[in-house]
Amino acid sequence: MPAETRPSGPIEAVYAAWRAESARLVGALTRMTRDLDLAEDLAQDALVAALEQWPSTGVPENPGAWLMTTAKRRGIDHFRRSDTLRRKVAEVAHARGGEEDEMPDLDSQVDYIEDDVLRLIFLSCHPSLTAESRAALTLRLVGGLTTAEIARGFLTSESAMGQRISRAKKTLSAAHPEFELPSGPDRTRRLDDVMAVIYLIFNEGYTATAGEDWMRPDLASEAMRLARMLAALAPEDPEVLGLQALLEIQGSRMAARLDEHGAPVLLEAQDRTRWDQLLIRRGLAALTQAEQLAARGKPVGKYFLQASIASQHARAARAEDTNWRRIAALYDVLADAAPGPVVEVNRAVAHGRAFGPDAGLAVLEGIDAGELGDSSLVASVHGDLLERAGLHGQASQSFTEAAARTRNESERALLHRRAELNLARASKPT
Repeated sequence: MPAETRPSGPIEAVYAAWRAESARLVGALTRMTRDLDLAEDLAQDALVAALEQWPSTGVPENPGAWLMTTAKRRGIDHFRRSDTLRRKVAEVAHARGGEEDEMPDLDSQVDYIEDDVLRLIFLSCHPSLTAESRAALTLRLVGGLTTAEIARGFLTSESAMGQRISRAKKTLSAAHPEFELPSGPDRTRRLDDVMAVIYLIFNEGYTATAGEDWMRPDLASEAMRLARMLAALAPEDPEVLGLQALLEIQGSRMAARLDEHGAPVLLEAQDRTRWDQLLIRRGLAALTQAEQLAARGKPVGKYFLQASIASQHARAARAEDTNWRRIAALYDVLADAAPGPVVEVNRAVAHGRAFGPDAGLAVLEGIDAGELGDSSLVASVHGDLLERAGLHGQASQSFTEAAARTRNESERALLHRRAELNLARASKPT
């Protein structure tokens, strides 16, 4: 870990390790114990142990391995004292004609199997759950998001989301699912939900819903890794390849999205030499594969179209070289394929860049802002379009409104700066 990003103390190190490793912990422990609730409990026990011990013993050289070893030891203790398990062992032994069964040998199992997190996502996307519950549960288990963060993503209250997650766990437990990657028609049925979950995880990492940091790179990187794994699992699906392409191309910008002081930098002001060229090449290669499949008649959808939009930015050496007319046309197609308020907001941005701010404002006026709850998105884009139209006083008001709506401190600071800049411009004599 680079010195500038290394946690400054043991408590910070605990939470950094937890953010990086919690999904792998829960995934591996679920595979080992075949019990999701127990796996979560064991992982949480390891977290508590780290909070208690690391301040006095120091941060271990491999924090993730320490957490896993601790969780497995707690699991072994649990099975040793579990009357329920002993009864089950006795029942199995009786059914087998007296054969003795043994306690699960957690200590000898491999700590990290690459597919554990992907298995966990497919488990969370079990057909016994509703689409909303699948996404919420996976964000909790795999993304490590708090209930409040998930609630904001679903435009609902924290208490309602907490109840939804609790019900989802009970439903999943009652279904007795297998912790294996599904195959055939079952995999196809779950694929859309799995892609949606990976996309949600990436979005939370790319632009955090709350907190001091604008991004959570650990989540975004995990989502990109999962998208690559999913593409390897379904290499003939252009939508899966489109998802991989979209995340890698967007993820390539992360290093350029903050300046030297940690303040957000908008797309058109970014230093494109800081974009990760390896991620861009991977993304464009995945998109090319998807295009070849589409040419053979394979259906495409929203991820392929969004990746095509992202590729226009990736191929422009300078912001002014961006083909905004092509992007606007792609957003028009996307609005038909996957209509929704967020797509319309982004379409307003594209039309504003391609045909002038009035065109963007016309698209924005057709959006029901209530569909986005208390999101800052509409007000922020409204401010941007007004600023480009030279209506600085109104732009300042929109940016101020957007700042009041966001719960992300970095985004709020950026919006306040834009509001102040436009207010100053509006105050200048003409």
